[in-house]
Amino acid sequence: MAPPRPVRSPVLLGWGLLLGAMGVGLMLTNPGPAAFEEFAGGRLTALLRDELCREDGLPLMLRLVIQDCPAMVEAQRPVLGRLAALQTRRRNLGLLSLYSTSLGGQQVLPRWRLPHYEALTLAVAGRFVVLRASENSPDGDRERQAWMPGGGP
Repeated sequence: MAPPRPVRSPVLLGWGLLLGAMGVGLMLTNPGPAAFEEFAGGRLTALLRDELCREDGLPLMLRLVIQDCPAMVEAQRPVLGRLAALQTRRRNLGLLSLYSTSLGGQQVLPRWRLPHYEALTLAVAGRFVVLRASENSPDGDRERQAWMPGGGP
């Protein structure tokens, strides 16, 4: 006589299948480095446009030469995305990824240094969510939240 088979609950089996399908769905929609590059390019473009295109954002000599600052910054979106990607470390956890970015702080002109930005971004289900972001001013006397909707000085 064969041993009795354990009875499996159809509800438990249904939940297991649902969780498995959700896990596979998250793995398939986990954004990769190319998607992050595009996302970061957009964020950096908006940030730089806000910083550089205001009245006191650029040195006077550059303001005289640059006629359309927002268009100039927008044209740099692919380059800014690539720069961010080069300065980012990705931790792929299968269902989601964490992107740690640290960039800036370089001397651009005499007495003009770029701010230093750091951000931690969660990538899940085809989307990016900035978990933490900060900006250190070139002279190091202030830190503020950056890149975040509604975040500011």
